[in-house]
Amino acid sequence: MFHLNEKTTIRTVTACLAVCILASAAFSCSDSVPPPRSAQDATKQENRPPAARIDNVVDEHWGVSVSDPYRYMENMEDDYVQEWFRQQADYSRSVIETIPGREELLARIRELDKNKQFRIGSIYRRPEGAMFYKKLNAGENIPKLYRVDAKTHKEELLVDPEKLKSPDGQHYSIGAYKPSPDGKYVVYGLAQGGSEETVYHIMETDTGKLLEETIDRVETAYNAPQWKSDSAGFFYSRRQNLPEGAPATDIYKNTKVHYHRLNTFTEEDLLIMAAGHSDRVFLSDVDFPSIHLPENSPFAILKIKHGDSNPLTLYTAPVKSLFDKDVPWLKICDVEHAVDDYAVFDTHIYLRSSHNAARYKIVRTNLAEPGFEKSECAIPEGDYVIDSVATTAEALYAGIIDDGYNRIIRSSYENPEPEVLELPGEAAGYVVCVSQQIDTPFIYTNSWTRGSRIYEYNPTDDTFTDTGLMPEGKFDNVPGFASKEVKVKSHDGVMVPLSIIYPENIKMDGTNPTLLIGYGSYGISIGVNFRAVRLAWLEKGGVIAYAHVRGGGEKGRGWHLAGQKTNKPNTWKDFIACAQYMISEGYTSKGRVAGQGGSAGGILIGRTITERPDLLRAALINVGCLDTVRAETTTNGVPNIAEFGTVKDEEEFRGLLEMSSYHKVEDGVAYPAVMLTHGINDPRVNPWMSGKMAARLQAATSSDRPVILRVDYEAGHGIGSRRDQRLEELADEWSFLLWQFEK
Repeated sequence: MFHLNEKTTIRTVTACLAVCILASAAFSCSDSVPPPRSAQDATKQENRPPAARIDNVVDEHWGVSVSDPYRYMENMEDDYVQEWFRQQADYSRSVIETIPGREELLARIRELDKNKQFRIGSIYRRPEGAMFYKKLNAGENIPKLYRVDAKTHKEELLVDPEKLKSPDGQHYSIGAYKPSPDGKYVVYGLAQGGSEETVYHIMETDTGKLLEETIDRVETAYNAPQWKSDSAGFFYSRRQNLPEGAPATDIYKNTKVHYHRLNTFTEEDLLIMAAGHSDRVFLSDVDFPSIHLPENSPFAILKIKHGDSNPLTLYTAPVKSLFDKDVPWLKICDVEHAVDDYAVFDTHIYLRSSHNAARYKIVRTNLAEPGFEKSECAIPEGDYVIDSVATTAEALYAGIIDDGYNRIIRSSYENPEPEVLELPGEAAGYVVCVSQQIDTPFIYTNSWTRGSRIYEYNPTDDTFTDTGLMPEGKFDNVPGFASKEVKVKSHDGVMVPLSIIYPENIKMDGTNPTLLIGYGSYGISIGVNFRAVRLAWLEKGGVIAYAHVRGGGEKGRGWHLAGQKTNKPNTWKDFIACAQYMISEGYTSKGRVAGQGGSAGGILIGRTITERPDLLRAALINVGCLDTVRAETTTNGVPNIAEFGTVKDEEEFRGLLEMSSYHKVEDGVAYPAVMLTHGINDPRVNPWMSGKMAARLQAATSSDRPVILRVDYEAGHGIGSRRDQRLEELADEWSFLLWQFEK
């Protein structure tokens, strides 16, 4: 929910499971499934899951024959496929509801989740003191949008999505939003059922009146709406309007940037950027362009995301020229400069770059005459990894990862020597709210075993004031639990960071229920975090550990590249090494250890159980990318080629085949118990990925351990799921694991 800034990059967006599962180990992505539709169905499914028919398709790539016995599942509109998914949903429900202790575990999780009176995130501050934010009160299911008046400090509810229902009864959630510079308007996105199919609405904040115009097909994964300084309108990115029957791979192509003037028809919106629109800017059909208007700067930034890859191409032009026929765009940096985050102050832009700096550096260049080659170093590469960059009215701030710990460094514009902030309670910290018009940033502190706070940092006297935006919770400081950071030798001698959370009185006798979690893609780092619901596992003598495997960003750009494309085996081999470490050190044993990964982390956990089926007792695969050979035929597949590869290149094809868990399942192998979860509205990883993997495992395994597919018909990839959905799923998952540990 918290954002480093409004232009959140790929590292925090592309794979939402890094937030939903990996950052919290508490919130996954799907929810309860429909009950059996008849007693006959329930009886039929009582003893085993419904078998899927085999209709093998064989493709040949680069002389290699690749079998696909469940290719037909890719047609999710097919009546047989729909019925099979519903039967799987019914079967999984029938299994889950018989698990001993599930209801008690759910009750405890719900109790712990009420830890804080409320949670606040996505904060925007205005210089006169007004604030906008999303807030989730205890007992509520969906965050709501609020405004705090600058004079009265009164909190006003602006948007309550719980009062909205789609025609088919699915819930709505608020996505990207942005208040206008004068605070009189707010544009916000609504999506239903976790689909991320977002529609922008515009509200007059004083009256609550909605303007008549709405905007659909908006692209919000990599940008938020950007208001003109006069609050007359805003810039936004929009996907193309596809004709009926267009292939799914075209949905994310040819994104365009428009300007919308308030109280006008959307069809009249001015085109600002698109492929072929400017002779000065090249856009491919899979690029995601967006406009960023920094506060108090005369310059606009054109950001170009090249699919889901990290390096950005950036241009700049005077804000006043954006409506000219020929906007004088000047290039700031290109892909070869390895810039993947930036912040602006006045006429300078600060670029986070791994160009000749594996752990990243921050350089700056003047927007009047920009160019990476002309840049000067603002913060040099150090022993730590620079993870983010942000600017306030008086200083530059950078988030860093220092030996696995999240810290913050500050560099004033007048005295640029970086200094590390000493945060309250020696906690980890993140910059969550900055403004180029305000001196004092908000700092979000965190710990593996202590509750979070949001402080306002005053650089004048180096003090931290609790904002009250993250109140102390009943379970924020429960004694008896500890954490440690260790390094584990992987298959090739590389040392892999591992974070372990455990009861202080732990006995290293191999009996502790252990959940090992990993991700390892896009350069995303798993930061230090706290969730009270985690106590439900720890109270049972359990251990939770996070494997910071290659493919992530914990040790810089090189760490990411070492788990990308043909290097992907390092990701799951690092995970296997961490599991072996937990066993060898006595934390757990093969009969009491489980693994979890979601989205791109499905590669990690799927290949762990197919390469080492003997290692884990059970596995959780959430919205997993499990058939990487067919991934680029999907909606989100083409933008991911830069991260995983393409079958059109022989070497990359072989890498894709090696990382494709579905194709590594072998008949007659004793696989561990597996729960696969998926939301049927998922726009990022198609549900058939989990369907094909579930069908293959169910048919192939020689063990008596269950393989179940938990389907949620009111969820997608996890973004926008209701609170009760997340808690129900967590209880299902953890009770499933504990049940298997006891068998």
